[in-house]
Amino acid sequence: MQSIFFFVALGAILAGFVQGLSGFAFGMVAMSIWAWVLEPQLAAALTVFGALTGQILAAFSVRRGFSWRLLMPFVLGGLMGIPLGVMLLPHLDMVWFKAVLGTLMVFWGSAMLLTKHLPKISSGGRLADGAVGMVGGVLGGLGGFTGTVPTLWCTLRGFPKDTQRIVIQNFNLSMLLVTMGTYLVAGIVKVEMLPMFGIVAAAMLVPTLLGTRLYIGISEARFRQIVLGLITASGIALLASALPMLVKRYAA
Repeated sequence: MQSIFFFVALGAILAGFVQGLSGFAFGMVAMSIWAWVLEPQLAAALTVFGALTGQILAAFSVRRGFSWRLLMPFVLGGLMGIPLGVMLLPHLDMVWFKAVLGTLMVFWGSAMLLTKHLPKISSGGRLADGAVGMVGGVLGGLGGFTGTVPTLWCTLRGFPKDTQRIVIQNFNLSMLLVTMGTYLVAGIVKVEMLPMFGIVAAAMLVPTLLGTRLYIGISEARFRQIVLGLITASGIALLASALPMLVKRYAA
């Protein structure tokens, strides 16, 4: 049991710092560690709680303005996607989910990272933003991965780093609040999980604040590299946790 507490704290420390720096990715980083030692519903609940805690801390530490006009399509789409993700969670094969999501993250993250001049998507308007938000909501309901697809989309939109931070930070905060409330109503969060929640909150506090401090001083180009590098690295970690299980499953 002590070793599980250690891995829970380690995941929270690393994920908290990354989220403070990038504005997202708590779920990706934490799941790359917790998926090895925790059962899926506990890992999902801890991920949503930790990501929500980190976004609340960031909202007070990194203030970069607010735009309802820019944010609203993402939020409305996300609100439609969250219930679907929560409904799928108890029935989803998490091993295959991690394998597929990890593959997509590695492919898109590395391709965009290696491209010197990213294509800028200006078409689609608010409808496209809403569809991306809905995908983020579904992934949020499945375990706190709300920011992955919207972050890639904002990068392709060519948003400056502060504009991207506005969208992702506030979108994640909105989605995670709703997801945590849905988890509570659905009974996914249980009383016996509370000690784990306490470990996550305590472990991530200082790393998250350190990450937000570092964010303020980085350039646009460096921020883009960090974001895409995190997506790629997290995808590799998800694949590393899923592929051995798939091999074992189908070799038997």
